Amino acid sequence: MTTQAHHSSALAELLDDEQRALSLEDLARACAMGQNWVTARVTEGLIQGDQSTGTWRFSSTTIIRARRMARLESTFEADPQLAALTTDLMEEVSELRKRMRQLEAVLNAK
Repeated sequence: MTTQAHHSSALAELLDDEQRALSLEDLARACAMGQNWVTARVTEGLIQGDQSTGTWRFSSTTIIRARRMARLESTFEADPQLAALTTDLMEEVSELRKRMRQLEAVLNAK
C-alpha cells in the first residue's frame, strides 16, 4: 500500500468514528506537521482542542480543518491567521452548497 493510500485509509477510519479523540501526536501526523505547529495553532485559537484531561485531545473532525490550514500555509506560504480565515470561508461555502442542494432537492420533488 502506498503512503498516500495508507494516509487516506487511516483518515477515513478516523472520520468514520466521530467520537474518537485524537492526541496531539495523531493530529500532527495527520497534517504532516510537527506537534509545535499544532500547539501554536491551538494557542492562537485557530484549532480547537481540549486539555481538561491533562493532555491535548482533538475531535476527528478537527483533522479536516487542520489539514486545510497546513496545506494553505505550506503551498501559499500563508500566515496562520490567513490560512484559518480561508479555511473558515471554504467551510462556509461547502455548507452553503450543501444547503442549496437540499433546497433544490425539495423544490424538484414538488
